[in-house]
Amino acid sequence: MTQAEQLLEVAYREALRGRAEGGIPIGAALFAADGTLLGRGHNRRVQSGDPSMHAETDAFRNAGRRRDYGSTIMVTTLSPCWYCSGLVRQFGIGAVIIGEAQTFHGGHDWLAEHGVAVTVLEDQRCIDLMTEFIADQPLLWHEDIGVAGD
Repeated sequence: MTQAEQLLEVAYREALRGRAEGGIPIGAALFAADGTLLGRGHNRRVQSGDPSMHAETDAFRNAGRRRDYGSTIMVTTLSPCWYCSGLVRQFGIGAVIIGEAQTFHGGHDWLAEHGVAVTVLEDQRCIDLMTEFIADQPLLWHEDIGVAGD
């Protein structure tokens, strides 16, 4: 197992936790460059009623304040949306590891264009988790990505 896959494991467990809570199964974790876990979280938009509580936001908030984020690594089970991509850029997070970008292609190309080291793993567990969720909960999925649905 590569280091990236090991870090993804933390985010994947968070995604499963979100699913078990009845929420959207996206997980994230923020790590120091040496692999020390700084904060973890999962999408809690449904659970908390807070539309801004995406997985990356939850992990970032749980990591607490830092003077510099340049050497940190954001790990997320799904390509980050524009909101979460903005968080990465705003705080200068230096690297993003993405579990999968097949079910949703967020802002990771933009991040790479602006100097963020982006790794997309296309992890089959992450793909399966989101594929099943989208099939089971299309209206909730559309709400999460900002698409008006019927």
